[in-house]
Amino acid sequence: MSESNWYVVHTYSGYENKVKTNIEKTIENRNLQDQILEVSVPMQEVVELKDGVRKVSQKKMFPGYVLINMIMNDDTWYVVRNTRGVTGFVGPGSKPVPLTEAEMLNMGVNVGKVEIDFEVGDTVSVKSGAWEGVAGIIKKIDESRQTVTINVEVFGRETPVELAFTEVKKL
Repeated sequence: MSESNWYVVHTYSGYENKVKTNIEKTIENRNLQDQILEVSVPMQEVVELKDGVRKVSQKKMFPGYVLINMIMNDDTWYVVRNTRGVTGFVGPGSKPVPLTEAEMLNMGVNVGKVEIDFEVGDTVSVKSGAWEGVAGIIKKIDESRQTVTINVEVFGRETPVELAFTEVKKL
């Protein structure tokens, strides 16, 4: 059995929830629950102030896009690609590109717990990203977001940097 990954699907603007509903109906009708695991329209809470009244509302984080956790094969590709309102997968040409774990964590989507073997005060090295190869001391560990905050030296000053668990390794 192949491994599932998160993919981004481009939709007509304003059709995100309709596309989500249509894909979920197709999953049920074609019995694809074991291949298309989750369909998501990421939302964020926004506080608006109108006429002096605070109003909390939900807004789409990525208008025009839907996230899908699925096992990519010809059947699942066909089902998603031919859903009404879908314009295609995000990726070069016709080949969908899965999102990395770090990208999913940055969007607030939990991809599974990562077990860590370090604690506050330990020295770690950054494995990837803009800070690759830089060493720093852990100042804070956030289990719920699966991030660590380390201090790195920038222009002679200690600067806090937040990184995903998967981006650091213990020295």
